[in-house]
Amino acid sequence: MNAPNTITDFGQAQLSPALVRDAIAHCPDGTRPIDWLAERLGLDDQQFTLQVAGHFRLAPMSIGTLRDSTPEFDLIAFTDATRRLAVAVRTPAGEPWIVTADPLDRRTRAWVEARLRDVQAAPHRWAFIAPNDMRAYFALIEKTMRAMDAVGEGQTGSAAADPNALSLSLADISATTSPIVRLVDSTLHDALKSDASDIHLETHAQGMTIKYRIDGVLNVVKRIDGIEIAAQVLSRIKVVAELDIAERRVPQDGRFKVSIEGREIDLRVSIMPNLFGEDAVLRILDRKHLSGEAQQLTLDMLGFDARVKDFVRELATKPYGLLLVTGPTGSGKTTTLYASLTEVHTGLDKIVTIEDPVEYQLKDVLQIPVNEKKGLTFARGLRSILRHDPDKIMVGEIRDAETAQIAVQAALTGHQVFTSVHANNVFDVIGRFTNMGVDAYSFVSALNGIVAQRLLRLNCPQCSEPYAPTEEQLRHARVAPPAQGYTPQRGRGCGHCRGTGYKGRKAIAETLPMTDRLRDLMSERAALSAIKQEARSAGIQTLRQAAVEVFLRGETTLEEVNRVTQVE
Repeated sequence: MNAPNTITDFGQAQLSPALVRDAIAHCPDGTRPIDWLAERLGLDDQQFTLQVAGHFRLAPMSIGTLRDSTPEFDLIAFTDATRRLAVAVRTPAGEPWIVTADPLDRRTRAWVEARLRDVQAAPHRWAFIAPNDMRAYFALIEKTMRAMDAVGEGQTGSAAADPNALSLSLADISATTSPIVRLVDSTLHDALKSDASDIHLETHAQGMTIKYRIDGVLNVVKRIDGIEIAAQVLSRIKVVAELDIAERRVPQDGRFKVSIEGREIDLRVSIMPNLFGEDAVLRILDRKHLSGEAQQLTLDMLGFDARVKDFVRELATKPYGLLLVTGPTGSGKTTTLYASLTEVHTGLDKIVTIEDPVEYQLKDVLQIPVNEKKGLTFARGLRSILRHDPDKIMVGEIRDAETAQIAVQAALTGHQVFTSVHANNVFDVIGRFTNMGVDAYSFVSALNGIVAQRLLRLNCPQCSEPYAPTEEQLRHARVAPPAQGYTPQRGRGCGHCRGTGYKGRKAIAETLPMTDRLRDLMSERAALSAIKQEARSAGIQTLRQAAVEVFLRGETTLEEVNRVTQVE
């Protein structure tokens, strides 16, 4: 039988028929024999899965594979699945499986086979997963699944602090009579509890797929059958975001607030038409950052190594000039700028920021939110800021030529400017400003230094274990492991990390200090190869090198290094 995962090694402790008989005969009342076996063997979940699967001639299933599969609750309802520890799924390849966490329960197996015959379902193969992993999987999807199964007792909901905010208390969700409203609300609740940064609602020919972006990576959490249900979900999103529910041909943007556990959270909504209906992306802007949390935000909290922290602190304390942080969307640029501002904010300087949106609140700092609908753009706001006699200015993002010109001129006239721009690395920033029409000599004269950063996912501390990348993988990634002190780790997936193997992220960066020689080369528009050669001679550490160091310390995997950075 082909296993739906890649686990191949057995642990040292062996499961015997005699031990299985003892589990059935001597297991205490109220305890499943399979749980008694797990405690008696003392193996971790992975080894236990392999031992039991091999003994009962079932395929071993990992929680990662189970999470990536589509549950078939029309065959085995969610309530039956949780009670019997057996679930019907289809793998991403379309293979039908019955996954059980208790092969000793013969009544469940007979019940499942009778159920499949009753509904005339296609033959399903059987797989085994550790009971702990199965329970973690059910806990992961419980709220969303119960919303679709219309489960929940009606209770009186509590009022939100803001009457315009959508309440996401469990009491309010369960009291809702509409399955569509309950689905949307429970999805929002689950996403916030999972620390997701975005919610993606993707409509396709069969229905809708719901994904969360967690730690920068999309995770499929639910697939909904039925194009009509997908349309109703999008209509509900439009209603709460005060958008036109009748308009389905052009993009729409809106926002709304939710209230959960006594705090308010903003969500920005973007609706986009597609071939089968519409897609929606909800950006979560957690207002907990506005509660003063930024007052304790420092560079030490971001995970930078000492070299990068010292570099950023040195640039942040200069009396004038331009500090540029670059990277793609979601790489933590704004957080780095805030941490830099927080460390130099002594109350002796006038600090003004202009952002879209304001993500943190800083005491005694003038913070201006961009409002393009009302005519307040970055460029217009920046011009006005200069009339407020600022010492330090933070521009959330340089998007156009006018903003770039004003920011450079401000840095040349005695102001310290903290800002970000979208570019792949420290060298691409030069081309970005040149393409925006900024004079090269003025730009390099104003520039103090550039930081290019990324966020790297870390191994889950609960399920991380040693593993050995193949020589081919190391050669392809151009990684030469050290002779000693090299213990690569990876997470196998558990309930704590939602089966991904990763939990949390840390920032890595490459830095480019501005030397006189680099200024000369950049103002002369020298070849990029010459600029890179000079940067290397100055001791620049690239993003790739920084990521590989994290891998060699066992904090992340080689796959994550390759996902975030390019091979040099």
